[in-house]
Amino acid sequence: MAYYIFVGGGVMSSVGKGAATASIGKILQGRGFKVSAMKIDPYINVDAGTMNPIEHGEVFVTNDGTECDQDVGNYERFLNINLNTENYMTTGRVYQTVIQKERNLEFQGKCVEVVPDIPNEVISRIEKAGKKDKADFVMIEIGGTVGEYQNLLFLEAARMMKLKYPKKVLFVLVTYLPTLKIIGEMKTKPTQTSARLLNEAGIQPDFILGRASSPLDEPRKRKISIFCNLDPKDVISAPDVDSIYQIPINFEKDGLGNRIMKKLGLKSRKQDMKEWDKLVNTIQKKKEVIKIGIVGKYFETGGFSLMDSYISVIESVKHAAWANNKEAKIQWLSAQKFETGDKKELAKLKEYAGIIVPGGFGIRGTEGKIKVIEYLRKNKIPFLGLCLGMQLAVIEFARNVCGIKDATSREFDAKANNPVIDLMEEQKELMKNHKYGGTMRLGSWDCEIKSGTISAKAYKEKIISERHRHRYELNNDYREQLIKKGLIVSGVNTKKDLVEIIELKDHPFFVAVQFHPEFKSRPLSPHPLFKEFVKVASK
Repeated sequence: MAYYIFVGGGVMSSVGKGAATASIGKILQGRGFKVSAMKIDPYINVDAGTMNPIEHGEVFVTNDGTECDQDVGNYERFLNINLNTENYMTTGRVYQTVIQKERNLEFQGKCVEVVPDIPNEVISRIEKAGKKDKADFVMIEIGGTVGEYQNLLFLEAARMMKLKYPKKVLFVLVTYLPTLKIIGEMKTKPTQTSARLLNEAGIQPDFILGRASSPLDEPRKRKISIFCNLDPKDVISAPDVDSIYQIPINFEKDGLGNRIMKKLGLKSRKQDMKEWDKLVNTIQKKKEVIKIGIVGKYFETGGFSLMDSYISVIESVKHAAWANNKEAKIQWLSAQKFETGDKKELAKLKEYAGIIVPGGFGIRGTEGKIKVIEYLRKNKIPFLGLCLGMQLAVIEFARNVCGIKDATSREFDAKANNPVIDLMEEQKELMKNHKYGGTMRLGSWDCEIKSGTISAKAYKEKIISERHRHRYELNNDYREQLIKKGLIVSGVNTKKDLVEIIELKDHPFFVAVQFHPEFKSRPLSPHPLFKEFVKVASK
């Protein structure tokens, strides 16, 4: 039976629970254990598919088509594993299942109660994930912050699991220790408060990971130890780092792996972090910098820029850059700034080694992106289009090369005369009945690569499999017309005859894909398309 390690957060959101969960998993993996991971989101939403990316961050998609929290992407990248629907749950999913069981008389006429029936369903899902993945360890991240009402039931599930398996469950609390600039001292009081709130839920943390701008010193560790009731060796320093991939190395410097083994009475099967150490050395080594621009619309919120909406794209660029012995300097370019077609604004694109136009939904910013794509095509600047990025590349080509001036997507204009991008046939009925959640073309689909193309050079495989998340496709009624004018269809899903990849010849790198390659990139195995894009951009 598996061991279970719960990870919760204190003081504030975005404290680094996901990276901590993935990092602890990596440490255990390096010691020879098979590790799985789960994310619990305390939302009533059934999944993350209907959430606004500016508010919630990127929607990550698994091989089986589960739309989930971006932290699942972190788990996959760190642990180099594929996770599925069993590795993700929300309040909505849990309640939906319990209510359905009640309707099916599976409770045999008993009164169904919030406690213990909801926590029992949570525990059942955690155990099921461990069995399915045949894991020695299951890492479980509880979303939200200790003290919030909405994650209390998940903390209750953790408490009940500790009661059920006293020697197989650990709890990690990730908290924030602020250093007030005017005082110049790192303060432990917020961490003490978080630990006490966790105690109120019936849980004593086995470890506290202290997130801070600098490493925790001994006086701080000692103070947390006294007031939070744990050994000073179980207070682990989690300082800010240049790259999240350094976190497992930092944790090991503080002896976290050894402390986990001791608490559970286990011995490491091996100790091998050589590949990870090599990766971190590569990251830290001084390298040539290349500028990559991302033209998007989901990163502006008031006066702030948020990276979480495109986190997998960012990480994929970094992975590819390191593989090419380069350092990627990523800059955000707002799509709306290009909508007027201002020549001076567009000319600034020449400052970049390459430009990525990522996915998205809705018409906002699309005309700006189309103008960017036109400029990249004409000025031979390396371009990689992802999902919506491909659809807009098709629209730009149809308008400016094929002469179809009103070419557009049915998504932007329901009465379009020339929808070169249109709804998939099976999607039309779903849209008519307002069935939006979990109904897109999702998960892994096969694609056949055309030989002699940039894609064939990058993948070095004839048949590939990539993850999707969209409703609209290149309209096959226009396919031959586009090809005759020079558009290369370099990847096709032959089962449904759907265009997956387009390219242009006589261009250093003009590739756009209907899928999301960023979901499959890993630091130790960068995605081939991103690798080739960065390689060409570096020249």
